[in-house]
Amino acid sequence: MNKVFISISLILISLQIHCQTNPAITAWIQNTNNTTGRHYLSGNSTVINDVALANVQDVQYSANWAYVTTQGVPSFITGPFTANPNPVITAITSIYKIPLNPVPNMGTLTPTGAGNIGVFINGVGLFSYGDGFSYTPSSNSDTPTPNGVWRRDAVKAEMIGFDCAKAHPAAQGNYHHHQNPSAFNLDLIQLSSICNLYPSDGLYTINPSVHSPLIGFAYDGYPIYGAYGYTNTNGTGGLSRMKSSYKLRNITTRTTYADGTDVVDGPPVSSAFPLGWYREDYEFIANPSDPTYLDEHNGRFCITPEYPSGIYCYFTTVDENYNSTYPYCVGPTYYGVKNVVKVTSITEATTPYLDNANFDKNIFSIIIAPNPAQDFIAIQSQIAYCDYKVELIDELGKLVATNTIFKGSTLTVIDVQTIYNGIYFVKISNDKEFKTYKVIIDK
Repeated sequence: MNKVFISISLILISLQIHCQTNPAITAWIQNTNNTTGRHYLSGNSTVINDVALANVQDVQYSANWAYVTTQGVPSFITGPFTANPNPVITAITSIYKIPLNPVPNMGTLTPTGAGNIGVFINGVGLFSYGDGFSYTPSSNSDTPTPNGVWRRDAVKAEMIGFDCAKAHPAAQGNYHHHQNPSAFNLDLIQLSSICNLYPSDGLYTINPSVHSPLIGFAYDGYPIYGAYGYTNTNGTGGLSRMKSSYKLRNITTRTTYADGTDVVDGPPVSSAFPLGWYREDYEFIANPSDPTYLDEHNGRFCITPEYPSGIYCYFTTVDENYNSTYPYCVGPTYYGVKNVVKVTSITEATTPYLDNANFDKNIFSIIIAPNPAQDFIAIQSQIAYCDYKVELIDELGKLVATNTIFKGSTLTVIDVQTIYNGIYFVKISNDKEFKTYKVIIDK
C-alpha cells in the first residue's frame, strides 16, 4: 500500500477519533427509541402523550462543526402555562450548527440580547434573561420593546407562566428555559406551586455531592454546566456552588445605570416594579479572590469531567435555596465569538454520530423518597442519559410494579397505595447493568 495513502488514512482515523470525543458531538441526548413528548392541559392533571419526537433526533459532524437536529420537545412532561396564549408547546424542527472549537471574542463583546442564546442537550432552547419587554414612561408599563432602556427580566416577570420544569413556550410555541432547567419542587424554597397540581421534573437535578453535568451549549459554542463545579479552576478543592457576581443595586429610583450613565427614568422601585424587575437593577462586582464567583459572562475557564484540559464554561447560577439568580445561564454578553446558527440544511460532508450512552453508576446517582413510603415512591436521577427501567420487587423476588425514567428526564413515580406493607427493592436497569435499592412500604 502507498505510504502516502497510509499516512493520510491514519490522519483521518485520528481526526475521527478526536472528533468523537468532543462533547459538542457526544453530549446530546439522542432519541433512539421513538420517545414522544408529554403534556398537561390546564385544569386536568392527566398526562397526554404527544406525537412529536422528544430530545435530539440526529447528530452529525464535520471537521469543524456539529449539526444537531431537534424538534425542541423534552421527554419530561410540559405545561400547563398560565397566562400564555399557547396551551401546549409546538414542535419546531431546527438544525443547530455548533463549532467543535469555539474561540474567545477578542474584540467588542456581543450582547446576548433577547431570544434564543443556546440549546440544552435535550434539544430544548435556552433564551436570555429578557422577555422582549421594556418600560415605557408614557404608559407607565412594560411594552414589547426589546431594546428599551429598562429591560424586563423574564424569570421575575413571567414566573406565573412557567411549568414545573421552569419553562414555557414563546409566541411561536417553541418551548424554552430562561434559567436553570430543573423543577421548582426540587428547590429548597419553592417559588411556584405549579408542581403540586402538575408534577414533572426537568433536564437534571441539583446534587451538591457531584459535579453538575454538562447540560448545553451557548451560541458561542462554549459549554453550559449546572449549578455545581469544582471549587478551584484546576479541578481541585472539592465541589462548590458557582455564584453570580451580579448583585442588586442599592437604589429606590431608576434614573441612571450602574456605571453612572444618565438615562430616561424608569419607574421607582415599588411592589409593582420591585428591585430585580429589570436587568439594569443589577451591577457587576468582581470577586477575584474567590474562584467560585463567575465573571461578567457568568462563566470561567476551568477543568470539568468532560474537559480535563480545561475550557471556558458557563454555569446556571442559583442561590443557597436553589432558586435561579441573574443572569441565570449566559450573559448579558458572550465570552466567545457568537457563531452558532440554525441552518435549514447541511451543505458539507458529515459523519453521523450514533448515541451510545452506557449505564454509569457514578453519574447515575439515585434519590428514592419517601422511604418509608405510604402512597407513592418517587425515583429520581440526576440526569438520565438513556432509558432506565424501574421495577418494584418484593422480598420473594416477585415483580410488583414497573415504570420508566425516560432518557432526558429525571423522574418516575410508582403508586403503592394498593401494595401491602413490607420490605421491597427498587431495581434500576438498562440492557447492560442494574442497581437495587431497599425501600419500605409502611402505611
